[in-house]
Amino acid sequence: MSGAQGHGHGHDHASGLVDHRRRLAAVLAITVTVLVVEVVGAIASGSLALLADAGHMLTDVAGLTMAMVAATLARRPATPFRTWGFLRAEIVGAAAQAMLLLAVGVFILVESVQRLLEPPEITSTVMVVFGIVGLVGNAIGMAVLAGSRSADLNMRAAFLEVANDALGSVAVIVAAVVIATTGFTRADAFASLVIVALIVPRTVRLLREAVHVLMESTPPGLDLVAVRKSILALPHVRDVHDLHATQVATGMPVLTAHLVVDDTCFRDSHTLQLLDAVQRRLRDDFAIEHSTIQFEGPAHGGHEYPTHA
Repeated sequence: MSGAQGHGHGHDHASGLVDHRRRLAAVLAITVTVLVVEVVGAIASGSLALLADAGHMLTDVAGLTMAMVAATLARRPATPFRTWGFLRAEIVGAAAQAMLLLAVGVFILVESVQRLLEPPEITSTVMVVFGIVGLVGNAIGMAVLAGSRSADLNMRAAFLEVANDALGSVAVIVAAVVIATTGFTRADAFASLVIVALIVPRTVRLLREAVHVLMESTPPGLDLVAVRKSILALPHVRDVHDLHATQVATGMPVLTAHLVVDDTCFRDSHTLQLLDAVQRRLRDDFAIEHSTIQFEGPAHGGHEYPTHA
């Protein structure tokens, strides 16, 4: 005997999203401007370091564009075909940006090794000037995104894109100063290796978190053992099975569960009160707003297929 099913309220999943598109558009405009400036500087100075940093900026323009597209798609309403709308676009965009950043990290590593073997000739004065221009532009971009960088994975990825640019500009400036004062032209290669060491670990962490969501793993910080014990502590609940928790997007966990309850709950309509009690506990104790609960009688277990949880 199978009982009633229920789910959390709030069907307009995109309505609660904070719109970050203006921030992203502003940073994208700044990044494109700095890209053009660095290309001009690379041509004027013959600096391979500036040209390489401009290449990093080009990938960041692509990454920020993906972030803009993802932020736009995430606000589209749900449909019968896509019941969660495009909320998962945030995670897909973050994963794509992380892979792009990893590719940039590999490129920097290869270029650094080549420059250690064959250091290029560089006009350090022009290199410093355009490096400072790039750093100022990146600092403005970071300031624009700073207030929302923890909002979701997409915004974190965008912030990492700009932070990557800022580190690249710092590396250009430091290398130019060292070259100007000591003539040690391999300085920009060592600075590039520092960038790889700073960027790659954070990028790997971002990619791991995105894959965690895409694989529908249990949301970080959610203890399903504690959830099970909490539900079992409610009156009339005999067992909890088929307990699953995933995450549609950042800060939006969803949970489904089958609850075996006393037969009397179906005769006296107690399932409605029990549903409210379960979902209230999930919301208040575990911050789960979206849940689907199925009630079953004790004799129903024999009709269930074997499950993982």
